[in-house]
Amino acid sequence: MHSWTDTLRFAFQPVVNLTTGGVAGLEILARPETGDVLAEARRDPELDGQLAVLAFRAAARKETLLPLYVNVFAGTLADLGGLTPLHDAVRAAGRLPWEVTIDIGPPYTHVPQQALLEAVGALRDQGFRISADGVGDGDIPLRLLTDLTPELVKLDASLLARPAAIGAMRALCEQLGALVCVEGVETELQCAAARSAGAQLAQGELFAPPARLPAAEVYVPPRTPGLGVTPPSGPSVREFVRPAALLPATASAGQVRALLTGSPDVSGVLLVDMHGVPVRSVHRSRFLLSMSGRYGHALYADRPAAKLGDPPRTVGVDATAWEVLDVVADGGRDRTSDDVAVVDRFGRCVGVVRLADLVRALAETRVEEAAGLNPLTRLPGSDAITGEVDRRIADGRRFALSWLDVDHFKQVNDGAGFAAGDELIRSVGRALQHAATDSTRVGHIGGDDFLVLADPEGLNPVALSMLDAPWSAAGRPVTLSLATVLCEPGSVADHRQAASCLAPLKKAAKSLSGASWVLGRAGLPGHEILRGAEAAPAAGCAVAEPGRG
Repeated sequence: MHSWTDTLRFAFQPVVNLTTGGVAGLEILARPETGDVLAEARRDPELDGQLAVLAFRAAARKETLLPLYVNVFAGTLADLGGLTPLHDAVRAAGRLPWEVTIDIGPPYTHVPQQALLEAVGALRDQGFRISADGVGDGDIPLRLLTDLTPELVKLDASLLARPAAIGAMRALCEQLGALVCVEGVETELQCAAARSAGAQLAQGELFAPPARLPAAEVYVPPRTPGLGVTPPSGPSVREFVRPAALLPATASAGQVRALLTGSPDVSGVLLVDMHGVPVRSVHRSRFLLSMSGRYGHALYADRPAAKLGDPPRTVGVDATAWEVLDVVADGGRDRTSDDVAVVDRFGRCVGVVRLADLVRALAETRVEEAAGLNPLTRLPGSDAITGEVDRRIADGRRFALSWLDVDHFKQVNDGAGFAAGDELIRSVGRALQHAATDSTRVGHIGGDDFLVLADPEGLNPVALSMLDAPWSAAGRPVTLSLATVLCEPGSVADHRQAASCLAPLKKAAKSLSGASWVLGRAGLPGHEILRGAEAAPAAGCAVAEPGRG
């Protein structure tokens, strides 16, 4: 009698790191030759649990070192209270639970949420990682998503047409400590949109279709300059994490050698304790050199590999790329090319980062930043500021966007000369940089026009330092005008709307004599004159009349 497992096959689809272009893991997909076993599994938790075990075993037979993504319905976890048979299968295959991510999929309707959360807690205690699948096209409540605190959130590709939604999800995931993955990417345009919206991972037919054999190579379109979300403090280490080659701390040198010789792309092996915490780091070249020397194999093959390793260098998952470089710089020069282990809050290894990836990405970032700098002041242009405005809008943050310029600048140039005018602009730019705090962004958008983005409470010192300073060009006194729009969460949809609210305020500020400052609120009528003589109200976008208190 034939079993339903006789006609069941599995395919593998890579999850791609959009920064490094490498494969971050493999999702295992059931491919029955007859019938709809997934529809049956949705109704039968025991069957779904068996599918998870069979999927893992299918991957284990391929002897892949890549992290694995195993699909399970939310209802299955709530009903079974966990996946003990899967944990047993992982251990029996010699893999570690934290190399396996449980991809929890919809439907969530009618699933007992408390039971689901308890099951997820049990999986985490065993070491598994958690992914929330089908977000944006499924029925997962936002409150449940935050309670699950997944390590990965998979978004449906349909959200790519709604970049604000992906930006908001990226902001939420940063709070949860999760990565964003976009599924179903089929075109280079969709890939560019995923990068621009801040997704770190993606999967779909563009990179590689599901296949019976795990993909060794994937196609990743080249990065378009200027796209992507890079925090001011530097890109997150999460964007550069590669799968780690892990072996137990008790592994012999012969086992490490077999792994390295069978996997030419592996640059090193991390030896971890029973909890997944790195205890030794084995560098590929140094290890193989020791083993290939005279009597090397005879001396070391059966001895613990730890004797040929070094103390691991680690960083937390919340570190920036610059912090990784600090770790590398603090080590010996002979270990510059060693992988750096990335660990979670429990100290368990979640992957490694390579110095080459970091240097390449940071160099590209610097080139892109340099291309966007104004050649006169070396300040970023409008794109950097408007991108940060959109991020603050997506994060639901209050902010103040200001436009600063020199009064009657054409007359200054005509009277004092272009050289004096250029020196004045450089002086204003230097003063803005000096006055800016960590949360303030300043940009030079051309001519005598500057943008200032700040938290509302941090704006006043910057404004007063600029307006109170004595300015001159070739001995001719000069004054500045400042227009500010305060934006509360939900008051503007994007940077374009914020800029349109700012335009009439700039006009109002320019109509005043002497150093001037006009302030208003997006979405409400009127404006307030904080500096300069009284003038007629500006027309155009509605801005508020805030109190002077």
